[in-house]
Amino acid sequence: MSPLRENDATTPQDPHVTLEAPAAPAGAPISGQADRAHFYNDKVVHQFTIATVFWGIVGMAVGVYVAAQLYWPALNFDTPWLTYSRLRPLHTNGVIFAFGGSVLFATSLYVVQRTCHVRLISDRLAAFVFWGWQAAMVGAVITLPLGITQSKEYAELEWPLDLLIAAVWVAYGWLFFGTIARRRVKHIYVANWFYGAYVIAVGLLHIVNNLAIPATLTKSYPLYSGAVDAMAQWWYGHNAVAFLLTVGYLAMMYYFVPKQAQRPIYSYRLSIVHFWALISIYMWAGPHHLHYTALPDWAQSVGMVFSVILLAPSWGGAMNGILTLSGVWHKLRTDPILKFLIVAISFYMIATFEGPLLSIKTVNSLSHYTDWTIGHVHAGTLGWVAMISIGSLYSLYPRLLGLEKMYSTRLIDVHFWLHTLGVVFYIVSMWIAGITQGLMWRATNADGTLTYSFVESLVATYPYYLGRLFGGLLILAGMGLMAWHMWRTRQLARAPAPHPVLAPDAAEARA
Repeated sequence: MSPLRENDATTPQDPHVTLEAPAAPAGAPISGQADRAHFYNDKVVHQFTIATVFWGIVGMAVGVYVAAQLYWPALNFDTPWLTYSRLRPLHTNGVIFAFGGSVLFATSLYVVQRTCHVRLISDRLAAFVFWGWQAAMVGAVITLPLGITQSKEYAELEWPLDLLIAAVWVAYGWLFFGTIARRRVKHIYVANWFYGAYVIAVGLLHIVNNLAIPATLTKSYPLYSGAVDAMAQWWYGHNAVAFLLTVGYLAMMYYFVPKQAQRPIYSYRLSIVHFWALISIYMWAGPHHLHYTALPDWAQSVGMVFSVILLAPSWGGAMNGILTLSGVWHKLRTDPILKFLIVAISFYMIATFEGPLLSIKTVNSLSHYTDWTIGHVHAGTLGWVAMISIGSLYSLYPRLLGLEKMYSTRLIDVHFWLHTLGVVFYIVSMWIAGITQGLMWRATNADGTLTYSFVESLVATYPYYLGRLFGGLLILAGMGLMAWHMWRTRQLARAPAPHPVLAPDAAEARA
């Protein structure tokens, strides 16, 4: 099997046969539409890569600040726009949509060109997607601290920004699927299946959940009410986690793990089974967020059952990624990028075991409304999403610049340990705090009265908030190191290197 290099030629017989079309010299001019058609559009990929790191630092810095407020409440300085209630949604939108969204845009537009052997269908559309998304994220930074919000989890932005996001997403879908439609190879590699599912599902979720009646420029009323509104919200909320924070990142796994390991995916057949099983089951799991509420009991049970079933495809797909390293496990000793990618999958397995566990009603009666849920969410976001994103960018970025590797392998290793230790401190602190809270809240005396007051439970969990803060600081330090490292790497190249589109007939001859 030929080694994996810059331009991918994918075939059903060997999804990771790869050929190399040497990059043009860094900064080489490309003149004319005809000339540009023979090179990938990596400008938008580079822009989203830089935006990912920028928003990662911003979003995580806000997260560290609100974590510090839980330990030192006076840090809000009696200022409304610095209160936890306003900064917390800014943190979640910053890390999910600004950081997470940007890396999904960057990697999907990078991968779709190289697996389809064609340039993006429109440079102007690509530019609109980038600048439109950044405008929406800046809008979130302005409006959320001012208290302009719909007060819906992960969907706080008001209707003008929702319309902008919908327009950008439709343009993104047109750009992505239009590029696939013009592909010069018959086969559609499995990473594009996962990217495509995420694009369609997130667009559907965003539009349906945010249907509202505008009252003013900054205020609207949702189309739904009561239990229906709650059901629509958590159909959206859980599936935003499912399709934005899981399916899109599994696409990264299916491209960058084989790429970095220089091995074919362990089982191409399993990847297809993984895809269809995951997207068929995930949509039904949302009601598990509403156990012991006014939602009909049958709907709660449906959510629980499908959540438990999800364990099978989730772990099957994860093992497909991990077993890709069969025969090359020794590379983990010398390649910290692979460590990021494989440990990310390990955290994915932790989160996808814990999620079905917490969806079981008897377990949920202990965990719901406690910090255990916070620990679970961050095992997924910091452990799975952030680590697979960072590893993918470390793999992708030097290739964009026409370099063989990043400025320093040692710095990537330092970042790996900073991030890993940060995640462990964070989630272990929240697991202990959450279980402590749950046990104290349900403890009763012989006469049926509560054993502990809420304040006593808060005092008991107080030290663990300091552990959570320490973990967040380690992760933020790692992101700062990554930004500096990327800047030094960019200095080595001076300018991005244009990459020629690989001819499909060369791929077929090599396969």
